[in-house]
Amino acid sequence: MKILITGAAGLLGANFSRHLLSIGHEVVGVDDLSGGYADFVPKSAKFYNLDLIDRKKVEEVFLAEKPEIVFHFAAYAAEGLSPFIRNYNYSNNVLASANVINSCVNHGVKKIIFTSSMAVYGEGRPPFSEDQLPTPEDPYGIAKYAVEMDLKLAHEMFGLRYSIVRPHNVVGVYQNIWDRYRNVIGIWIRKALSGQPLTIYGDGTQKRAFSDIKFYMEPFEKLIHNHDCEIFNIGADREYTINEACDLVIDIAAELGIKAEKIHLEKRNEVHTAFCDHTKARTLLKFEDATNLRETVKEMFLWAMKQPNRPIKTMEYEIEKNLYSFWKKQP
Repeated sequence: MKILITGAAGLLGANFSRHLLSIGHEVVGVDDLSGGYADFVPKSAKFYNLDLIDRKKVEEVFLAEKPEIVFHFAAYAAEGLSPFIRNYNYSNNVLASANVINSCVNHGVKKIIFTSSMAVYGEGRPPFSEDQLPTPEDPYGIAKYAVEMDLKLAHEMFGLRYSIVRPHNVVGVYQNIWDRYRNVIGIWIRKALSGQPLTIYGDGTQKRAFSDIKFYMEPFEKLIHNHDCEIFNIGADREYTINEACDLVIDIAAELGIKAEKIHLEKRNEVHTAFCDHTKARTLLKFEDATNLRETVKEMFLWAMKQPNRPIKTMEYEIEKNLYSFWKKQP
């Protein structure tokens, strides 16, 4: 099948593109390279450097390529930063998604699979399950939930088939470790390699469950043909405090001859404890998470050590009122 992947230069897109190509599908990748890198896109995929905000350009790609299936991974997933970049957040995550959905309807795409986020649950009641009513607490979570609702409407009005995945705290090679606002384990790896202290916001008792991207591939593939109008949590079952995760990164750095230490910065506004129940994905998608975080982080370290010295991504703040001091400074 011909499958179009948005966000093809990001963690999910770069890995899933390779998976699809390995089993014989044709892949068309789209990415504006604002959060990923062209060399992360497999060479055997056809690639468009395109901003999904440009509705006409999106239509042109769909008209030229006529994809049968769309995996919509593109997003700027910086929950903590999203209150300070509201316009960018909603443009990048809602308007861009509306353009993709429009084109799916206009060009008869068989199905779209959308990656939402655990951020839709807000504080909720962890472990979050798919039947909990979303109560997002930041603009990023609000944006993701808006797209979920829009897909439901597109199905009801136009018959567009869809499935939704809510992944969380995904890690692995091809992750952007040069963004100062997101991907905490990647940030720590970059800082360790550059001799900087590993930063923790607040006391580090926040809890997250980190999952290796490699265990997402087959569940994503199953959604091509099955489970229309369903929502799935996908991620790891074991949660770590941020302190524990940071200590693990420091320990692995030491194994590789790299000295690293952690420092605590001011607390930021974020959900304290966030992890999901994956019973539905295990039952219907045969999802099995076998993440060994130590092995995954070591693999990421070894990969990062071979990467070029890329510039650190910074954002233009739309609101500076109540902006955390650590984001006012240079990275």
